[in-house]
Amino acid sequence: MDTIKATPTQGLSYNPSEEKYWDPASLGGELDRVFDICLGCRLCFNLCPSFPLLFDAVDRSDGDVRKLDESDVDRVVDSCFQCKLCYIKCPYTADDGHEFNLDFPRLMQRYTAQRARKNGVSLREKMLGNPVALGALASKVAALANWANRNRLNRIVMEKVTGIHRDKLLPRFAAETFEKWLTRRPRKPARPAIAGTPAAEEVVLFHTCFVNYNNPGIGKDAVEVLERAGVVVLSPEQTCCGMPAMDGGDVDFAREQARRNVMSLAPYAERGCKILAINPTCSYTLRKEYAELVGKDLEADARKVAAATRDLMEFVNELKRDGRLDRNFRSTPGEVAYHVPCHLKAQNIGFRSRDAMKAIPGAKVRVVDGCCGHNGTWAMKKENFELSLKIGAPTFAAMKEGGVMATDCPLAAIQFEQATGTRAIHPVQVLATAYREGGFPAAVTDEQKQ
Repeated sequence: MDTIKATPTQGLSYNPSEEKYWDPASLGGELDRVFDICLGCRLCFNLCPSFPLLFDAVDRSDGDVRKLDESDVDRVVDSCFQCKLCYIKCPYTADDGHEFNLDFPRLMQRYTAQRARKNGVSLREKMLGNPVALGALASKVAALANWANRNRLNRIVMEKVTGIHRDKLLPRFAAETFEKWLTRRPRKPARPAIAGTPAAEEVVLFHTCFVNYNNPGIGKDAVEVLERAGVVVLSPEQTCCGMPAMDGGDVDFAREQARRNVMSLAPYAERGCKILAINPTCSYTLRKEYAELVGKDLEADARKVAAATRDLMEFVNELKRDGRLDRNFRSTPGEVAYHVPCHLKAQNIGFRSRDAMKAIPGAKVRVVDGCCGHNGTWAMKKENFELSLKIGAPTFAAMKEGGVMATDCPLAAIQFEQATGTRAIHPVQVLATAYREGGFPAAVTDEQKQ
């Protein structure tokens, strides 16, 4: 039996703008190579279901990854929920300077994209991959949409038609979107530069489709925290980051969304504005995916957008570091159980939400470093729902140990509500609430202020 070389094949491509990315034979060679490396390494055996499924399938195939049939590969690919943790743990990545240039999550995405192009994008993937269209429609009839999402008979029908699990707690829709709220709200004028004092910093808030249609309160609290620090908040035209469409293999639609965002955001990046994404998945996508996704003609602009992008709390912690964060806190959460989303860890920026919340007098932040199991749209699907709760069980238990629940990921917040009955809030909401007298039950004491 010929040995599979660990070095990249001629078919290596993680870039959907390259022609060979779409070549089935090229993909097949890379699947064999990467699966063989993972089989010998097994470092990621406990991160997600994909790896145990891969190892079991290869063991049943005489230890030869080339003997896997299509159904085996499908199961491995469909069990990858793109948390990116295996990429962080893997010693063979391009970020580590390793010649193997291994990127397991992107390889799974490539397989999904080719399969979707061959077989078509299913109704469920089209629906989940376009949260803007769904949100725009549902927000016009928010009360009815929310009732339907919690009506047992309707959910049974929805499960049969779309494959979304009948028991999965779904996001609520807001009657007034964040964009509408921001439009009708009087904009605070920018502070001009006078007497050697620099003008107020302007930032772009990439509010995300979830905040816009499902939970505008996060966006409102973000604006409050930023404006208290003297920052002017801009929110130009934007659409979904494209990651939901990528998860379903609809690369063409994801590219369309990415191009729209880059064309809108690039002028702000060029003039020095930071782009603050509320959702870690969105900040990851803008930073890590856009340069290759948008195509050659917009690649340079996409790189400018990536360089300007920050996670919201990453920037808020910069305000704290620079002495610009408003410290006039009137109430304190006490203990905070803070969940670190996987897509924040994948950006390698540290625990900036934890650091920012420590500015609140009396706050004691307990970090919960574990997967919640939601993973984008993965937990919504009928075949994944129960497994998602098993994956998240250790994290649920840790979050329930005490304190105000907080997470940067709004879908993780829904998963915590599903499992514990308590919805976690965003760290920026912890700060905004602490500014308010009576926001949290405990007031900030004079002793804590010192």
